[in-house]
Amino acid sequence: MIQTISKKKYRGTIQIPPSKSDSQRAVLCAGLAYGKSILSNIGESEDELVMIATIRSFGARIHKLSQNTMEIRGVGGLSMNSLEKINLGESGLGARLLTPIAATSNQKVELTGKGSLMQRNFSFFERFLPDMGVTVKSTENKLPIAVQGPIQGGNYLVDGSDSSQYISGLLMALPMAGDKSELTVEKLVSGPYVQMTLNTLKQFGVTVVSRDQTYFIKGDQYYNGTNYAIDGDWSSASYWLVASALGLKIGVKGLSMSSLQADKAILDAFLAADCRITNGDDGLIIDGNNRAPFEFDATDCPDLFPALVTLASLTPGISKINGTYRLRNKESDRGLSLKTEFDKLGVRIELVDNEMHVFGQEKIRGAHCASHHDHRIAMCLAIAGMFCEGELHIENAEAVAKSYPRFWDDLNKLIS
Repeated sequence: MIQTISKKKYRGTIQIPPSKSDSQRAVLCAGLAYGKSILSNIGESEDELVMIATIRSFGARIHKLSQNTMEIRGVGGLSMNSLEKINLGESGLGARLLTPIAATSNQKVELTGKGSLMQRNFSFFERFLPDMGVTVKSTENKLPIAVQGPIQGGNYLVDGSDSSQYISGLLMALPMAGDKSELTVEKLVSGPYVQMTLNTLKQFGVTVVSRDQTYFIKGDQYYNGTNYAIDGDWSSASYWLVASALGLKIGVKGLSMSSLQADKAILDAFLAADCRITNGDDGLIIDGNNRAPFEFDATDCPDLFPALVTLASLTPGISKINGTYRLRNKESDRGLSLKTEFDKLGVRIELVDNEMHVFGQEKIRGAHCASHHDHRIAMCLAIAGMFCEGELHIENAEAVAKSYPRFWDDLNKLIS
């Protein structure tokens, strides 16, 4: 699918979709829980649908109460006597959460997927799960990965520099081990997402005590059903907020200002760019009339890079975004993808050590671009297209379905 975007009069209010990060954690916990859980504000992204299908394969019973509310009756732990394979679609978070969960079983389970997920590196599991009593066999550190547990409690030291999602997976699995655990994490990145996991566990009755970057976990714990409301997605909101900062009359609703999502840090980036932030009846609005080049550390929130590149491209001067090493193991090599596509728009981007330097300008040109099958590249190009001199065409624009299936519908509703 090729999507064409051009300068028009865009204005209106966006009701932001649910956070797929929050949703996937909650759905998995509900599937593992004893009793009934009611989850509200569940989205329909591909990653969320994969997680729902997975817990159904565990034996969880799911009843849709309304468009975005589900009743889930969990299996009370992991009953995988008849489950030998889990298909993760293209969900990187799903892979990092479900591999340790599958390792709580004494049965061999293979985890596989499709598309770009099959090219991602998951060496973390071969490095650390064997010390926890888990047999691991991967395909050169990539999917398919087969694991066989059960995972054992103990004192462990792991590396958190690649992704916090591995740590979240361990924090969800180790409470189900027979003995207590003490998990120490070196070089943790994206700490707010680990805090989100701890908050979700707490709501489902699982206790983990954290002190600095060490987590004390009692063994033989059980998940319990609960009522859980899923946050609006700050990652999806970042694109519309950038459009607002660039001068369009767009407000964003459905976001919690107390959210634990790391991508709420987009507000700090706007402040660094001398933008003004207001949150009122028309939603969250960014005034970027006096915006300036900015410096921002996105190490803990790498999913903000695409939106921030669009902002920087139309902010004259040199903006610097730190943390590019976090972009290599995404749906695409996201740093290279951004450089390649924005070059077509006439924007110079340099990758310098661990920084991205964006040479912003007053105007950008239209072009024929590629999403690289990456939902976030597609969305940031769409926002850029609203300001291009000439049309911008995006190949494989359907990639947005991974996190934001109605993105193109929402964009078209803004045309007045």
